[in-house]
Amino acid sequence: MPISKDFTSILTKDWEINFLQCYPNMRLKYTELCNILQLTAARHSEVGGISFSDMQEFHQAWVLSRMRVEIHRMPLWKEKVTVKTWIQSLENSRSIRCLEVFVGDEKVVGCETFWAVLNTQTRRPEALALPHEHFEKFPNDRATLQPFSKIEIEEERLQVAERKVQLSDLDIVNHANNVKYLEWCLDDVDTQLLLSGKLKAFEMNFLKEVSLQDAITIEKSNASNAQVYSVTKDNKICFALALDF
Repeated sequence: MPISKDFTSILTKDWEINFLQCYPNMRLKYTELCNILQLTAARHSEVGGISFSDMQEFHQAWVLSRMRVEIHRMPLWKEKVTVKTWIQSLENSRSIRCLEVFVGDEKVVGCETFWAVLNTQTRRPEALALPHEHFEKFPNDRATLQPFSKIEIEEERLQVAERKVQLSDLDIVNHANNVKYLEWCLDDVDTQLLLSGKLKAFEMNFLKEVSLQDAITIEKSNASNAQVYSVTKDNKICFALALDF
């Protein structure tokens, strides 16, 4: 689609938190936070002419590679939040996008994401085929105190679950959506700890795709002081999650 007349290089979008998005403590689920961030980023791509539909003319799509989320507090049921997003860098096949979540004037969440352009036929990365010069880049504007990083995964891990990838896990790119990996791992975290509001940050590395009917294993670091999870397929690590309480 053509670039929208409403396009700006910094986009803000409002959301109201509904009860389906919340834990029993009435705070927004971490997975739903990621959904909101993902949808806001998608909206910016749409108005800027680099959406999934635009890219599919060249058999391309954006896929998430790394993500860091820092939390001051999670939004509550019925609160109205504003998500602000901008592109920090975009070169060849890679882009860094920043997002911030506000309740009124209070910044409650900061997030930095690293995206890659995937050819949906070859399933390989390649340079973005669409023009993007109309997006102003903001290389010095950060949304988090620390940048995303490579998560170190220990050799000694405990298996906590096994599952097969289901149709409900897939997204429009025909692989498990990034939020599903987070959901699978958080299901193992102690419920009271997760509901305590003590999670200060979490970071995700997406390493390999998993697809319909793939058999996967969810594992946890064997170190008592680490909250690091991984998802493996055929003994190869596809995803890593680090939780900072």
